[in-house]
Amino acid sequence: MFYSFLEMSRAAMMPWRAAANMTRRSLRSPYNPAGETLAGRAMAASADLFESLTRQYGKPAWALDPLEINGQIVPVEIETVWSRPFCNLLRFRRGEAALAAARGVKPGALNDPKVLLVAPMSGHFATLLRGTVQAFLPDADVYITDWTDARMVSLSEGRFDLDDYVIHVREMISAIGEGVHVVAVCQPGPPALAACALMAEDEDPLRPATMTFMGSPIDARKSPTVPNKLAEERPYSWFRDNLIQTVPVLYPGALRRVYPGFLQLTGFINMNYERHVDAHYRFFHHLVEGDGDSAEKHRAFYDEYLAVMDLTEEFYLQTIFDVFQEHKLARGLMTVKGREVRPGAITDIALMTVEGENDDISGIGQTQAAHTLCTGIPDAMRLDHVQPDVGHYGVFNGRRFREEIAPKMKAFMAEHAREAAKPARKGKAA
Repeated sequence: MFYSFLEMSRAAMMPWRAAANMTRRSLRSPYNPAGETLAGRAMAASADLFESLTRQYGKPAWALDPLEINGQIVPVEIETVWSRPFCNLLRFRRGEAALAAARGVKPGALNDPKVLLVAPMSGHFATLLRGTVQAFLPDADVYITDWTDARMVSLSEGRFDLDDYVIHVREMISAIGEGVHVVAVCQPGPPALAACALMAEDEDPLRPATMTFMGSPIDARKSPTVPNKLAEERPYSWFRDNLIQTVPVLYPGALRRVYPGFLQLTGFINMNYERHVDAHYRFFHHLVEGDGDSAEKHRAFYDEYLAVMDLTEEFYLQTIFDVFQEHKLARGLMTVKGREVRPGAITDIALMTVEGENDDISGIGQTQAAHTLCTGIPDAMRLDHVQPDVGHYGVFNGRRFREEIAPKMKAFMAEHAREAAKPARKGKAA
């Protein structure tokens, strides 16, 4: 019902959007003297604001900044190295010759660590981790999970739930090869830990060298935040009956039952409603004043923030129940396709946790809980880092991430990368 109403509203707004775009272009034309008046600038800014608030935002492009190493530009190509209907594994392949030249070594001498960024499947696209990718590219061979918008996946491709997510992560780790460093950002903490635990118990020779969890709800009972409390206060039936919608026939995934991205976005915005209103108020004034740089920063942020994807019904509801209501991983009750998940089986995968002091989505202690669950990991292979003065997004993006968090993660990976070559890591395949 909500989904169909939204699509009808978008269709009804098309003439108004066309009028706003025409007004904006007319008033910003250098041949229109009215465009330089205060009234003209205000009208153009109003049209611009209207357009941005009513637009349907598609999946953003990666648009990475040029990679410069030691004064030399290194080209980066994005390639798909593994693919399933609900996810593509992307590799950011750096130009080997240019990279070797920038470092003053032979191309065959390059041996950068392989880093798998497990992106959240919680409403936003993997491009939300653009800054995370950018921070690791100079020093690592970077891969990322690019989850597919459920409304774009045909019903004929079947279901996709939290168990499938775990299996996909394990398959992607194996596809990359031995010694990978797994970094799970936010939501994928529990399923990524489950995948590593299953690989460890199987003595899989392709199990990771390290695993890092950043702002993840490993145990959502710790320092509960507003989203945590909402999940516990509402019964499972409320989420099932009020938040699940049917994809309209306009999309490839027509008739699939989903948790729509626009509902998730509404929840995100309501958490900081006044801040978003103030941001758009400032955006309007920047346009009127001709402050193009500030206006472009606003556009860049909201082009990403307002681009959302749908989640399958079964994945969303299982995540709500298993992670946020029953806390199955934290209580030792999590299973994957009927198989028990035992984090204590992990003995030779180094563990790092990263939390933000002001995180209002995954509170302090929720990610640290991984250390309590992974009883088999030696103390020398653990690191817990709490970053002062950052919120949830500051854990994996922004200046403090680039200057303080990312260097610690790289050092941790370098310290434990050698573990991958030890005979003790060899074992039977899954």
